[in-house]
Amino acid sequence: MIVGKAVPRVDAYDKVTGRAKYVDDYFHSDFLVAKVLHSTIANGLVKKIDTSAAEKIPGVVKIVTCFDVPDICFPTAGHPWSTEEAHQDIADRKLLNRRVRYYGDDVAAVIAEDNVAAERALKAITVEYEEYPPIMDVHQAMSPEATVLHEAFPGNVLKHTVFSVGEYEETPDDPDTVMFEGDYAVSPISHCHIENPGSYAYMKGGKIIVVSSTQLPHICRRVCGQALGIDWGKIRVIKPYIGGGFGNKQDILYEPLNAYLCTVVGGRCVQLSVSREETFMCTRTRHAMEFHMKTTVRKSDGRFISRKMLCYSTKGGYASHGHAITANAANEFKQLYSAEKGVISEAYSVFTNHITAGAMRAYGIPQADFALESFMDDMALKLNMDPVDLRLKNCMREGYEDPVTKIRANSDGLYQCLQKGREVFHWDELRKKYANQTGPVRRGVGVACFNYKTGVYPISLETASARIVLNQDGSIQIQMGATEIGQGADTVFCQMAAEVLSLPMDKVYIFSEQDTDVSPYDSAAYASRQTYVSGKAIKKTAESLKRKILDYAAWMLDMKADELDLQHEKIIVRSTGEERLTLEEVAMESCYSMKESNHLSAEETSHCTDNCFSFGATFVEIEVDIPVGKIKVLNILNLHDSGTLINPQLAAAQVHGGMGMGLGAATAEQMLYDNKGKLLNGNLLDYKLPTAMDLPDLHELFIENADPTGPFGNKSLGEPPIISQPPAIRNALLHATGVAINKLPLNPQRLFEAFSESGLLKEVI
Repeated sequence: MIVGKAVPRVDAYDKVTGRAKYVDDYFHSDFLVAKVLHSTIANGLVKKIDTSAAEKIPGVVKIVTCFDVPDICFPTAGHPWSTEEAHQDIADRKLLNRRVRYYGDDVAAVIAEDNVAAERALKAITVEYEEYPPIMDVHQAMSPEATVLHEAFPGNVLKHTVFSVGEYEETPDDPDTVMFEGDYAVSPISHCHIENPGSYAYMKGGKIIVVSSTQLPHICRRVCGQALGIDWGKIRVIKPYIGGGFGNKQDILYEPLNAYLCTVVGGRCVQLSVSREETFMCTRTRHAMEFHMKTTVRKSDGRFISRKMLCYSTKGGYASHGHAITANAANEFKQLYSAEKGVISEAYSVFTNHITAGAMRAYGIPQADFALESFMDDMALKLNMDPVDLRLKNCMREGYEDPVTKIRANSDGLYQCLQKGREVFHWDELRKKYANQTGPVRRGVGVACFNYKTGVYPISLETASARIVLNQDGSIQIQMGATEIGQGADTVFCQMAAEVLSLPMDKVYIFSEQDTDVSPYDSAAYASRQTYVSGKAIKKTAESLKRKILDYAAWMLDMKADELDLQHEKIIVRSTGEERLTLEEVAMESCYSMKESNHLSAEETSHCTDNCFSFGATFVEIEVDIPVGKIKVLNILNLHDSGTLINPQLAAAQVHGGMGMGLGAATAEQMLYDNKGKLLNGNLLDYKLPTAMDLPDLHELFIENADPTGPFGNKSLGEPPIISQPPAIRNALLHATGVAINKLPLNPQRLFEAFSESGLLKEVI
């Protein structure tokens, strides 16, 4: 058995020795350099651009403005193409934009011989704007007086949806019921992947070749074709190793512009690297969201009668992923907890002059989970109930089926995670230990849980392909369209193929780079889909190759294929276990036989029409210094029901990385703007990203309920680990101090203000 073992990563050696090549590693001195000129207003119109002074600077090759590029709007979101127009992504962005919708919008580009010339040219370009008041609040954006950012969306509302389940009843005529309300908010944050977006593009053989750090090369090819108005087959996208993405590289932002720029200089190679400051300002952020929640509860047993949520989501200047992320947040509310009578989940996605929000790890669920799980503890406190007990009484159980998506809970994993965490974390003992504390330094414990789906079916298409070639020595070569972005996907795919074909890992090779001219199609890395969706493709392809191997072996042995099996690189007789051939012998004969040469390979497509829920919970112990306004995490435990673990070591690594991101979102990270819409902390000096020195020891625990829909009983794990740390920490703070803080992050400034307002600060000083 290879599946289920902690085998080393197949890319480990290359990465630790520096042999792994990323986009920047391929840059050469003879590449032209492209730099983008960004707007210095948040809302308005470019009236005129004067490039005359810039064009005189030595080394400047070409300057392109928003008045020069094709008048084509294209979608940037990395979603599979839909043949249904209603489900297609919104095309609202051009290569360069005359209508400015956020501070930093792309209005012109310089191509030069080197970085110095390009930077000098940017400073020499002058832009005349017609400026409008910046819109930095969703409610302001929805007012009749607000400037409309997109003519197709009057009132600046991209979309408004209402999910209604059952018969909602807010105030039943029953003295045993009580209705609770709460307001919560989540700030925008940045992905902060280690490698900034970057690409280079050139022309060869009548094609534009784009080498890019992208999560989705096949979709990137399609978007480049759409943006330039040319056949998609005239674009070739190559993805080398990628240094993280977390959803930010799920939008196609600068590859189309880079492809266009190489065409205006005769096909010469043009590199377009995005700086860290530009990554903050000009790519994507996590959606800021506001929530208002209501729940009617039976006081005698803590059961929920009716539940309602209203969400406002800040889109920023462009649609990006449309309403999908906000709708996902609304789904979390209606799914995680049941209600006896009804649930209403209402959501608005609203355009503002913030930096555009797009996909980020867990896709809207962390925002909703912070609000919902904070609300749970607020209700538990008022009901005088243990927060774990309140969750156990109402949480999603095995057999639940979402009435809209029809996704089912195939395990009782959420309930099990809460029960197991309660036991292992010594929850009950610590709750009692830290009750009724006094003094300036106090401790508390908190809990939060979550659910998360696996892939995007049935909302969107889920399809993946794989190719496996049998080498002459009996080893195999794998090609996937699914992208390795640092999460360990290549290792997992190799384990899956090795499992089906009964091969050792040293006989399995995978081509880690994707090339749209040769790699089989895959939607790529997002939505925690790869081990589930692409895993189905690799399993199906390996099974197909196994059948071909046995068919050929049967011809060699003059036997029937169903009489044979492949085990441990040997062709054996099923009935007796007798070894008749080695896999190498079959491979050599298939390639070089004078009678029946048949090169053995397989390529299969899996059209996935399944989905399922993963579950998890975070238990955390904190210490809070009230006068200083600082939280210290003492102990943290993440529990996950992610089905069967393909590689426990990689699974633990995913959880640890997600916990680090979650702790950052909880305690430090936020993007700040001035009243002109300019980002104030768009660098890693001013943006407070936690380091390894800020993190406690991280503990994980897995509950492996094999899911019947997964290729090996597995389901999502890549995104779930980021979700539940912020509300768990917030709830631990509530337990320690009695002060409820309902907006992230829980940084010293916000703690100081809350402690001052509550009178707690005066009490302890």
